[in-house]
Amino acid sequence: MSPGKNRGATRVSLMAVMLVAGLALGACRPQQQMADQPAYRPHESSDFYEDGMSSRKPVAGTIARGHLRDDSLLYTGRTGGAPSALYPFEITRAGLERGRERYEIFCAPCHGQTGQGDGMIVRRGYRRPPSFHTDQLRERPAGHYYDVITNGFGVMPAYAAQVPVNDRWLIAAYVRTLQASQNAPAEVLPAEERAKLVIPGGAQ
Repeated sequence: MSPGKNRGATRVSLMAVMLVAGLALGACRPQQQMADQPAYRPHESSDFYEDGMSSRKPVAGTIARGHLRDDSLLYTGRTGGAPSALYPFEITRAGLERGRERYEIFCAPCHGQTGQGDGMIVRRGYRRPPSFHTDQLRERPAGHYYDVITNGFGVMPAYAAQVPVNDRWLIAAYVRTLQASQNAPAEVLPAEERAKLVIPGGAQ
């Protein structure tokens, strides 16, 4: 075959390849258009709706999944409008361990490891919170502590954004164990623990 005929055959082959490729791309384009639909940025205006907003308001009465909050005790810490002494779920040993862990992360910096109000940032000049071991706070029900963690109190900010609902209850339960540990009468302790007590005046 002559060089001229070779070039002609090559040109025809290239055109055939380009034609097939063009047909293939044309067939894919509608699918690609579906993947590249126009999307709006948050709060971007739109001329599609009469109000000019691209974001649509939820239908009246819409509740996001997981936000029904039909358990009043669980989410408010109250029964009959007052702080509840009841817990919305069973408090287990594992739950108390979780409460201790969360307490040491979120509460101990102010309230101290034992709840005396002598946390590290208090030692650095932050206002001292009251001790959990006063008669007044020992008498407060669990729902009171849940409410304070949720909504804050005085100079203490709300921790609802940082601490999930169940963890707030577990922290409240752990505060109860701290109070019991610092105020339990000696007669309820096992004999081996009573033997470790130091009686005022130096005798054991």
